[in-house]
Amino acid sequence: MLHRGHESTDGAGGGELTVPMAWLYAEYIADELLRSGDLMPPTSFEFRAGRDALALTIFLSDTDGELSGIQVVSQLENWLSLTAYDQPWQDWVRERMAQLTADALACDAPAPDLELAEAAWRWLEETELLAPDLNAVPGGAAMVGEDEGPKVWTPAWQLGLPLGHLAIHLF
Repeated sequence: MLHRGHESTDGAGGGELTVPMAWLYAEYIADELLRSGDLMPPTSFEFRAGRDALALTIFLSDTDGELSGIQVVSQLENWLSLTAYDQPWQDWVRERMAQLTADALACDAPAPDLELAEAAWRWLEETELLAPDLNAVPGGAAMVGEDEGPKVWTPAWQLGLPLGHLAIHLF
């Protein structure tokens, strides 16, 4: 899948810098959604997890490679359904990444967007953040303050995904 913006700025091809516009645009949208929700400080690891999870959702759901500003509003419901609690988001990400990787290999074209998406996915999978253990507390988070109660190391994507979902909801 070749995204617009994979060409160099002069269209000449051959060794020039290829700008990953599709990924950068997805990341920008995710950042704006999270900032407008004002859920976490933008400097926190939780914010990064939310931004990366949301950017992956936006990037991977753009099957036509034509996400424009107007389409953002029309895609909100789709992103909400993809990030919902009962959806196999992690499996969906793996399948879409494999499909995009196969498409890039078949085209033998540079895929800087995919490289950035893969880096974000690796970080989300390999990084663990300390979070409240909602399973250990009767009644969940409602009874526990931010700094109280048991905590557990959680993969970043498991914190970022609900944060991204909530940010879309609040938008």
